[in-house]
Amino acid sequence: MSQNLLYITGISGFVGQNLSQHLSNSYAIKGISRTPQTDELSYEQFFSSQAEYRTLIHLAGKAHDTKNTAAAQDYTEANVDLTIKVYDQFLQSSAQCFIFMSSVKAVADEVQGELTEEVVPIPVTPYGISKQQAEAYILDHLPTNKRVYILRPCMMHGPGNKGNLNLLYQLVCKGIPYPLGAFGNQRSFLSIDNLSFVMQQLIESNLPSAVYNLADDESLATAELVQLMGETLQRKVYIWSFPKSVIKLVARVGDFLPLPINSNTLQKLTENYRVSNAKIKADLHVELPVSSRAGLVKTFLSFHK
Repeated sequence: MSQNLLYITGISGFVGQNLSQHLSNSYAIKGISRTPQTDELSYEQFFSSQAEYRTLIHLAGKAHDTKNTAAAQDYTEANVDLTIKVYDQFLQSSAQCFIFMSSVKAVADEVQGELTEEVVPIPVTPYGISKQQAEAYILDHLPTNKRVYILRPCMMHGPGNKGNLNLLYQLVCKGIPYPLGAFGNQRSFLSIDNLSFVMQQLIESNLPSAVYNLADDESLATAELVQLMGETLQRKVYIWSFPKSVIKLVARVGDFLPLPINSNTLQKLTENYRVSNAKIKADLHVELPVSSRAGLVKTFLSFHK
């Protein structure tokens, strides 16, 4: 049973729910949560448990707060301190595989060209800094007889996700013109189906410990997303190109007033943030099962439902 038992922290979140569903046919899954539901463990129970298991996937943590209301200490406690405790428990166990969900923001908040694993991490936000600190601890304590993978996904999407793509969906549904057409950008996205596929491949591989970026194959401009969303929902879309200076001013006002957009949201929607997935595909010798556009269409349809 231990060879088939897999622990997942943060199992009730967006990634945890989708990942556990994807893996449930192949593994016995046990969730770990601060507020455990039926058949889940609290962290206290997990840390004191002597149960043998095969794999530990650490998803739990504090996500980036787009309203910038969280204190740096909140990120440290959730993303660094908890990760260290969970990882130390793994090191002391008989488990053979540990997967840590980090973020591309642990490397850079802005990208020139394409982000690869060779880029030296220089995070700038409390969120990114906390993820990089957790990565550093793990890399400083790599075991020789276990496999440890640090995954850095870019912006994820899929059924149940309520991020910035949902904001675009609201605009399209209400017939509100997309006002950011002046920002010609290219950015990478990651389908939850591709993330789940990669995780299962890593669990079942014999690859040595490594750090991997995760992204779909194709990057798209935000205006392309709006067009694709309109086609998917069979709605007419309007793309306006207001001056960038005007949009940036409105976003700065949104940092202080409850407007639909603030500086952080504007950056996520309009930044160039291309992420390479070449290393993970080469090491696993796989192609991702879901194309960028097919994954996005699935996400858009889930919003509609």
